Amino acid sequence: MKQQPIFSGTGVALITPFRRQQETVDFTKLEALIEHIIASGVDYIVALGTTSEAATMTPAERSAVQEFIVETVSGRLPIMLGLGGNNTLNLTDTIASTNFDGISGILSVTPFYNKPNQRGLLEHYRNIAEASPVPVVIYNVPGRTGVNLAAETTLTLARECPNIIGIKEASGNIQQAMEILRQRPAGFRVISGDDALTYPLLALGADGVISVMANALPKEMSDMVRFALKGDLKKALPLQMKMLPLMNAIFDEGNPTGIKALLEIQGSITNILRLPLVKASKTLTNKLSALYNEFKN
Repeated sequence: MKQQPIFSGTGVALITPFRRQQETVDFTKLEALIEHIIASGVDYIVALGTTSEAATMTPAERSAVQEFIVETVSGRLPIMLGLGGNNTLNLTDTIASTNFDGISGILSVTPFYNKPNQRGLLEHYRNIAEASPVPVVIYNVPGRTGVNLAAETTLTLARECPNIIGIKEASGNIQQAMEILRQRPAGFRVISGDDALTYPLLALGADGVISVMANALPKEMSDMVRFALKGDLKKALPLQMKMLPLMNAIFDEGNPTGIKALLEIQGSITNILRLPLVKASKTLTNKLSALYNEFKN
């Protein structure tokens, strides 16, 4: 059987459970969540990405969470590590000092706040590609960073930097994604960064998704993606449509606000976020509860 390329299929943008007391990391619940998503058939795990609230962790906490995830996964799945920033030199120094044992690649978001032009983005990623001992996946999410990585820039990086193997495309711009899909070199992954757009992107030839929804619905998300990648869009579409109301609702008040509320409804975690994020409103919690009950029936 042909082996699936690394970082194809369903990746889970893993949340970080916190305890109520002092908001410390709840490693017991994190372990249970990892075991559940592995058993449910996901293809890889994304550690310390946006959904993990890594931005509000101390360096010591990030290191401890990374080490714990690597130990818990124990080689059963590839792990993609979130490593991004808006100071290129600082980021390459961080990469140089990072322990990559058990890490199969990094996910690096476009520089935020600085608002570099396309030439600046090109040079930023060239430096990261040279510094990283593992493959790099670009993360384009202009809604968070304030800058869009143009298709032409992505394609230049794909052609010129062998260590850049893919992009998590979360611009919401289907036309831009199609341009990348149309012109990408062989082996360059295009990964959906938006749960709700995963099916149409897979139908266009994308390679999978890095999913927030898969924290709560790992089997359903993995099944949908697997059907689509095998060309069975008729089986994939009903699964996408069934999940769609929940996919949309978990982002009503931002991420990971919604997914943590849903995971608490499922009984998986205690719904705690770190400021400046706050827990879901009662209105959203009730909405998610109703949608989840509808989904199960």
